[in-house]
Amino acid sequence: MTALFLGVDLGTSGIRCAATDAQGKVIGMARAPYPDASAQGWWQAVSDGLHALRTDIGPDAMRAIRSAAVGGTSGTMVLVDAALNPVTAPLMYNSNGFDAEAQVIADCAPPDHITRGSASALGRALRLQSQDSAHTATHLCHQADFILAKLAGRAGHSDENNCLKTGYDVVNTCWPDWFARTGLRTELLPDVHPVGTAIGQVDPAIAQEFGFAPELILRVGTTDSIAAFLAAGADTIGDVVTSFGTTLAIKMLSDRRIDDPARGIYSHKLGAMWLVGGASNTGGGALLAHFTPDEMTTLSARMDPTTDTGLTYYPLPRKGERFPIADPDLEPSLTPRPQDDVLFLQGLFEGITRIEAQCYDALRDLGAPPITRILSAGGGARNDAWRAIRQRHIPYPITVSHNTEASVGLALLCASHANASA
Repeated sequence: MTALFLGVDLGTSGIRCAATDAQGKVIGMARAPYPDASAQGWWQAVSDGLHALRTDIGPDAMRAIRSAAVGGTSGTMVLVDAALNPVTAPLMYNSNGFDAEAQVIADCAPPDHITRGSASALGRALRLQSQDSAHTATHLCHQADFILAKLAGRAGHSDENNCLKTGYDVVNTCWPDWFARTGLRTELLPDVHPVGTAIGQVDPAIAQEFGFAPELILRVGTTDSIAAFLAAGADTIGDVVTSFGTTLAIKMLSDRRIDDPARGIYSHKLGAMWLVGGASNTGGGALLAHFTPDEMTTLSARMDPTTDTGLTYYPLPRKGERFPIADPDLEPSLTPRPQDDVLFLQGLFEGITRIEAQCYDALRDLGAPPITRILSAGGGARNDAWRAIRQRHIPYPITVSHNTEASVGLALLCASHANASA
């Protein structure tokens, strides 16, 4: 049977997994919700999803999977012991309030470093360490690292993308020396590899449980938004992929690195190129605070997207923003609310669109390459009324990507490395 490749994506509410062939054709997909918010809940969802995938594609196809990669939400992390048992509850990507840790980091970090601020991923790591009073932890795992460790039977590996916000130096390829001065137990930190690097074979017990071939190679993956970028097919400098999930994530393929922590802009390494952008807390989460998906579909059909409402909202699900400004105290702006829900939802769409446009303006002001096209992914990208609003406010070509699944992007990552070595 032809070689297949597996991607496992850990989203905000559940997991999705996809098997593709070497050309990126999707052979099968499965999904599973998290039973709870724990790290073991992540693994249970992955287990459920892999069993469902095996049922979908059959045991022969499952054994034909040659390599697999895992992606997760950037900045979500947990501490585990040597047996891969979580010793803390996870801290999620959007958690904040680490003011004491932020002060410690500020006393040690260079100016404008990505780890500064009360929503810092390094602050999360320090908070988790403070919860491990018995010092039983042996590894700090980002969300994707934890699932990779469960598949491999051992922890200690991560990728440059998931580690960027935690403070990994992608230019000098090392963890900064000053980390030790924060009190962080640096032995907890993973070994960091370029995206797609093979770290070994699947654990034999895992291979038997899910029907994998024992030779299946595990590769370090990437973040969920970068995996969506890979799935979208962006391949030209200036291409942008904007993902409308729970949050609004923007990534541009660039030949230069651009960073501006004051505006939440950072650059991920991807091969010889850079992915420049950031993630706003606006997006689907802000909309779902007011309407169900079915309600949004019904109301959108009654909109006139050619005329602005005049409402100037800044939709956020809660206090705090990351991009195009980094302000943990920024409050949502959602007034006045008209009696007509159609107008209210359209005002929310317009507000998110203005934030999106400000993100592109920030990239332009910092010297990013000119935008060639915007590929849109996620549920919001398929809303015709919202897309019309976006096209009126944003002066670049906007298209909907046919592939929007981060799990597919992770499978494509595996396939590309296999093709390169063939």
